Amino acid sequence: MIERLQALLSEALEELNQAADKKDVEKVRVKYLGKKGPITEVLRGMGKLSAEERPKVGQAANDVRGEIQEKLDEKNQSLEAEELNKQLAGETIDVTLPGDTVKQGSRHPLTAVVEEIEDIFIGLGFSVTEGPEIETDYYNFEALNLPKEHPARDMQDSFFITEDLLLRTQTSPVQARTMEKHEGRGPVKIICPGKVYRRDDDDATHSHQFMQIEGLYVDKNIRMSDLKGILEAFVKKYFGEERTIRLRPSFFPFTEPSVEVDVTCGICGGSGCRMCKQSGWIEVLGAGMVHPKVLEMSGFDPEEYSGFAFGMGVERFALLKYGIDDIRHFYTNDMRFLNQWKQI
Repeated sequence: MIERLQALLSEALEELNQAADKKDVEKVRVKYLGKKGPITEVLRGMGKLSAEERPKVGQAANDVRGEIQEKLDEKNQSLEAEELNKQLAGETIDVTLPGDTVKQGSRHPLTAVVEEIEDIFIGLGFSVTEGPEIETDYYNFEALNLPKEHPARDMQDSFFITEDLLLRTQTSPVQARTMEKHEGRGPVKIICPGKVYRRDDDDATHSHQFMQIEGLYVDKNIRMSDLKGILEAFVKKYFGEERTIRLRPSFFPFTEPSVEVDVTCGICGGSGCRMCKQSGWIEVLGAGMVHPKVLEMSGFDPEEYSGFAFGMGVERFALLKYGIDDIRHFYTNDMRFLNQWKQI
């Protein structure tokens, strides 16, 4: 039997040398060391041997089994090393090759406009305040001197969620909420950027969702001249020092008196052209002195405090500054359009 064991060892080592991968190694292990393998059969037949032969055959069987197992482990380690070397060779990086181009994003033009306007007003002493886009009827209308059934509500076709909740039609509710938090003590000097929603047909100049920035300054002895000075400083900083503004009487329920603010046309300089419809002026925003009722409903004494408010459409300011002819470009995610804004 010892000769048989030595022959099995030679056969196992020969097959192991020819093994090409770990699967072949596992086949050799099962074939020679498995429960049904020839070495196990030798051990099972030891009962037929004499007492003198058993220890010799048993020792020889253990030696053969141990040597086969050792060679199996060595072969597996060798195959693993080869596999790792192949993997490393395949993953070698040629540092002389040019790198992959990383596409650089950019700010959306509306974001850039909002940030620019914010920076200007921060420089004028205003702080930036935000509020919820889903508003109550009270803050969106009533606190702004628009009681229920007021005809001016028809100017702002609204998306109502319930009888009392709606998507805000303006950012003015932020002003009312902020004044309430001050509990009748000034000053309040804020701008409120954000999205607003109105039921409107989308076209080149209208959208059911757009962005507004509204401003509010409430303190003692605030006058219309303060409003004009702030807006003129803003327009010159945003459009250019050569631009001027004019105020035209208008009506808004939450301001009294109210004005429309025009800026001289950037194309013709005020002489009249197609862009400004030969008037020399382009309307840019609405403004006015805060209505005493609005002050009172927000906790301020209108006999002691006064203030002004203004509101502008971000898209309109972007259209005017960059000569864009269609508001829908801002929302259609056309990369040909967006790629033009990487420098702003």
